[in-house]
Amino acid sequence: MENKEITRIVPDTSVIIDGLVSEMIVAGDYEGAEIFIPEAMVAELESQANRGLEIGNKGLDELKQLQELARDGLIDISFTGERPTIEERKYAKEGAVDAIIRSCAEELDATFVTGDRVQYDVAVAKGMDVDYLPPKKAEFITLHIEDFFTDDTMSVHLKNKVVPMGKRGSIRNVEFVEIRDTPCTSGELKEITRELLERARADPESFIEMSLNGATVLQIRDMRIAISNPPFSDDVEITAVRPVASVKLDEYRLGDKLKERILGQRGILISGPPGAGKSTFGAGVATFLHEHNYVVKTMESPRDLQVPREITQYAPLEGSMEKTADVLLLVRPDYTIYDEVRKTRDFEIFADMRLAGVGMIGVVHANRAIDAVQRLIGRVELGVIPQVVDTVIFIDKGEVAQVQTLEFTVKVPSGMMENDLARPVIVVSDFETSTPEFEIYTFGEQVVVMPTSKSTGRKPVWGLAEGEIRDVVQRYTSGPVEVEMVSDTSAVVKVFEKEISKVIGKSGAVINEIERIVGVHIDVRELKEQGRKNKGTDKNRFSGSSYRPTVEHTKKHVILNVPEIASQDVEIYAGESYLFTATVGRHGDVKVRSNSAIAHSIMDAVDDGEPILVKVL
Repeated sequence: MENKEITRIVPDTSVIIDGLVSEMIVAGDYEGAEIFIPEAMVAELESQANRGLEIGNKGLDELKQLQELARDGLIDISFTGERPTIEERKYAKEGAVDAIIRSCAEELDATFVTGDRVQYDVAVAKGMDVDYLPPKKAEFITLHIEDFFTDDTMSVHLKNKVVPMGKRGSIRNVEFVEIRDTPCTSGELKEITRELLERARADPESFIEMSLNGATVLQIRDMRIAISNPPFSDDVEITAVRPVASVKLDEYRLGDKLKERILGQRGILISGPPGAGKSTFGAGVATFLHEHNYVVKTMESPRDLQVPREITQYAPLEGSMEKTADVLLLVRPDYTIYDEVRKTRDFEIFADMRLAGVGMIGVVHANRAIDAVQRLIGRVELGVIPQVVDTVIFIDKGEVAQVQTLEFTVKVPSGMMENDLARPVIVVSDFETSTPEFEIYTFGEQVVVMPTSKSTGRKPVWGLAEGEIRDVVQRYTSGPVEVEMVSDTSAVVKVFEKEISKVIGKSGAVINEIERIVGVHIDVRELKEQGRKNKGTDKNRFSGSSYRPTVEHTKKHVILNVPEIASQDVEIYAGESYLFTATVGRHGDVKVRSNSAIAHSIMDAVDDGEPILVKVL
């Protein structure tokens, strides 16, 4: 800035938000000047503050500081111009409000002060008297929030009227501890926020990642800062997270076989619970791929992976990861790290890029490796899942706890024997031993994720088969049906004596048809009606072991909902009268066909005010 006497000043929004005008006045450069504040600027700051944007509050704080300096006699301050119209505010991002502020400077024959390079260039092009005050690039002082960190602190949690808390330790052993005894104050958090925003705007290696109503996300070098304000949160809160370690892949002691698989340009999910070290491992994989001469990019929101400078980190383009993916397909990376694959649209974008031939690594929250695969079901077509994801790496406490692979085949699911039950099956196997651990396939209208590991007692698939057999048999009988699988290929079905002939049919036609449908041999036996009814005479039978279901009557079914005992065998009673035995579905439902006698008994009991009770066997 040239040495000249400035008597009239019209600042723009950028220098007000950065607090540069008050600094210039205190330094003596603008002392005694007449400051004109355009009403258009006040309206813009007010609108931002009302929307919960921190930059609005910061700008209003600077205007209050200028009023203090005016009261001290250092400057004169006045407001000029008119508030922008709705149409002008609508097009603020296109420069409508900026044009109004420049016009005020022209009309008053005042020096226009800006920290915006585009504003400066426009003012110079129009022949205006302009001062350019860019954000300071001086050495940055230590941020106040850094005082809360130690070498082993992963995150700091600050909230108004609450003592500062922090997560400290290693990924394998994290403790949530108090940082100091005195609670945070509103003024302290406000000053920390102002300091963080100034750093985000001034530091070329920091930026404002997101600014929404009541929430602001900043990336201050290696720190991710989330600031929330009312009405989004109940009070002011600042959360700062930073990595405590930058780990290379060699430190995970991975076998050469897994490293070769990662280098194979595959679809990989890195899964694990929050704070387990998924992103740290993902950054290690990105570095490993880069070192092997792969072109690697990342898709992140916010961008906080600690990767080499050669790996470009992409954020949502115009708020959309879909647009980011469109650009990346033109860039043609060998591998893309997609941090935080969470919503349905994230999985769809991940699948689209993978099917386009890009190697994809997604970071997913999950409590088990198989849970990460299940999150794809319903979001990606079942038969395409192994082409989208063929490897799942589960991270727990900073270590690779499990690796699973996915393979698509056509086979008879484990636990079924008949060849005509063969169907497409996704086999999920342990990577090290190649032992199948889960099978994913369709059974009727359901998608089943069935464990295949051997265990004592009943096989997991038997409960599913019993439910299917019961549904088929109930088409031919109006009474209760009990089903018990006795082997992979045979089952015992019990019905009331008067119903046996209906189930067997003339010359065994009905039972043969049922066996053809369900694929197992069925032995039909009598269900002792009197014995079952007597079970209801002992009132102590229900003590501590019965549940009151929610009863829903639809066009096709009467549904008893008891989610507390999903997948368990139960007996159903109306009052003290036994009705039937069933297996609760995995969603907690027992369905009875609306046109059956049992359904009528249930609805009659409900109409008469009798309780429907479900007892676990």
